[in-house]
Amino acid sequence: MRTLTFSINCFLFLFVVHLNAQKTTKQKKETPKDTVIYKTGYGLRLGIDLSKPGLSFVDKSYLGFEIVGDYRISKNWYIAGEIGREEEITFEDFTTSTSKGNYIRLGANINTYTNWLDMNNEVYIGGRYGFAIFEHTLNQFTPNVASGNSEIPIFFPSETINTPVSESGLTAHWFEFQIGIKVETLKNLFIGFHGAYKIGLSIDNQDNFKTLYAPGFNRVFESNTGFGFNYTISYLIPFVNK
Repeated sequence: MRTLTFSINCFLFLFVVHLNAQKTTKQKKETPKDTVIYKTGYGLRLGIDLSKPGLSFVDKSYLGFEIVGDYRISKNWYIAGEIGREEEITFEDFTTSTSKGNYIRLGANINTYTNWLDMNNEVYIGGRYGFAIFEHTLNQFTPNVASGNSEIPIFFPSETINTPVSESGLTAHWFEFQIGIKVETLKNLFIGFHGAYKIGLSIDNQDNFKTLYAPGFNRVFESNTGFGFNYTISYLIPFVNK
């Protein structure tokens, strides 16, 4: 009798344990998974280069303004470009010249930074094709004089010619590599910086005088290379979140 009672109790205990196990398993299966997905904005981002108005304020020989923009086409790729106008007076030992005109740069950036959750920052590498059309003026110059005697070197007389000589319709073509960052400081508001190395493809010269500065390209060195940078503030107009 005791054996039968013990067996029945064991059976009931195992049956209750089995039911509880099934209930727990069912609850686990029915528990929904965390489905929160963090989305970022895809759209047009527009801004200005703060460095050019700042430089215009402290350096009276320079005037410049630049609009920057990009459009996100995938997770890490952006179509990007800049458009602007510059005027620069260049002072050399025996010449003073002015270059002024408009320029545009077009290309793309790839973001190499992996954002956390809903962050939307960038550390990017980019490439641009640049084009400028400008006017170059030789404001004043001191001509050198050759005596015709090989033993007497070329010299610069004290008389300076102050009659400006201008040539318009000059063009410049170049390619540049960019490395930069963009940080979202407020919702859709970005602060950025980039540095650029420029390689001149074709830069027109004024008759009898080499172009020393091309708008959008900056100072032209002997190797037809140049450098540039900008500090930007821009705002993203999101068309869609992905």
